[in-house]
Amino acid sequence: MESSVRVRFAPSPTGYLHIGGARTALYNWLWARKHGGTFVLRLEDTDRERSTPQSVEAILQSMRWLGLDWDEGPEVGGPHGPYRQSEREELYREHAERLIASGHAYRCYCTREELDAARRAFEASGQKGAFRYPGTCRHRSDQPDRPFVVRLAAPEHGRVGWDDLVRGRVEYPAEEIQDVVLVRADGTPLYNFGCVVDDLTMGITLVARGDDHLINTPIQLLLYEALGAEPPRFAHLPMILAPSGEKLSKRHAAVSVLEYRDMGYLPEGVLNYLARIGWSYGDQEIFTVEQLVEKFDWSGVGRASGRYDAKKFRHVNAQHLRALPADELLRRAEPFFREAGFEVDPGDPAMLRMVELLKPRAETLRDLVDGADYVLRETPVFDEAAVAKFLKPDRAPLLRDLATMIRDVEPFEAAPLEERVRGWVEEEGLSLGKVAQPARVALTGRSRSPGLFDVMEVLGRERTLERLEAAARRAELREA
Repeated sequence: MESSVRVRFAPSPTGYLHIGGARTALYNWLWARKHGGTFVLRLEDTDRERSTPQSVEAILQSMRWLGLDWDEGPEVGGPHGPYRQSEREELYREHAERLIASGHAYRCYCTREELDAARRAFEASGQKGAFRYPGTCRHRSDQPDRPFVVRLAAPEHGRVGWDDLVRGRVEYPAEEIQDVVLVRADGTPLYNFGCVVDDLTMGITLVARGDDHLINTPIQLLLYEALGAEPPRFAHLPMILAPSGEKLSKRHAAVSVLEYRDMGYLPEGVLNYLARIGWSYGDQEIFTVEQLVEKFDWSGVGRASGRYDAKKFRHVNAQHLRALPADELLRRAEPFFREAGFEVDPGDPAMLRMVELLKPRAETLRDLVDGADYVLRETPVFDEAAVAKFLKPDRAPLLRDLATMIRDVEPFEAAPLEERVRGWVEEEGLSLGKVAQPARVALTGRSRSPGLFDVMEVLGRERTLERLEAAARRAELREA
């Protein structure tokens, strides 16, 4: 067992935790749990203008809801803290001075105006490619008393490469790497520098992140080399794209983890679906969290970007919902029932029976609430299209005859109810559909529901008879 595995998830708290970030966190968490290693949560909060306490709480809340518990980080501490970049500036200062002293970095005193002038001159020269910092301060020996940034002294020749656990061998020509800024004039680190210092001092052994970070990795490898440290391994994950192949956005889907919680998805359903966007294990589609931990491996992660599929997402979630026992499902759905104005008793046998009936049709917890609506209300909310189609005046006698036929059925349960009604319609030469659809609308207000006789059982004798009579009167009134 690779107990020395140390991985991290390092979000920037400038908004919600999106599903792409959640998948990155999941893959890292699975790897740590598979090998008995350590999963570190680190907040990269040096963007002082955009980082907020509300975003921090949203990220932590999302991680907790998903069940991605962290071994070191905010709220739990650990031997490598602090775990917020805003509290680690002294550490960045020390490493920056080391790089300057060894000649791998330098102080740059160029002003914004000087850089803008150099950029304009480059554009006017007609040279191809993007503007690169010309190294104005690279060999400067004086240290004027004015603000400066710290820049990387990038090599001018050679190649920088690594063996990626997902993408294989990746190499960049050194000529493509410019003298990027490592530390701003106010002392805060930019991403590449802060990331390396943190991963180095926290003993991270594997960095798994989105492949939009591929361009950052050569710079980070140069920094590890400059600091005389062994770099971690890298795994760059394919992006999650919209169905059309565009970058996924709110136009295409809910992208916040907490939105899926609020829509009634289960955390295990979300984890299963996210795991499968980019990773596969044979033809298996449905995984418990325990199975994901057991079977996850970087060899199963593909290079191609995954496409978000809302229909498949709901299908995966539905499989996890249907696997839960009724009492657990009712317990999880209770907040949604309460939100809809219904108080439910998780131990009520009738409610448990209702949940069992609704499970096969439900894909989310909210579907359960919607499906139970006609059971929990005194009278159902009618779909007027269903009323117009099935509660016609000539169906009133049928509804009353049906009520008469089932009034004394004992016990008032689905099997004996079905037996009685089927025998009756056969004797009368009727089709079951001619009776069942008006009865379904009478009992539920809608044209689709669980089995008619199951609905009768859940509603009970008194309410079933009352609703059949009320619907018969409603049908007659349409004639007047």
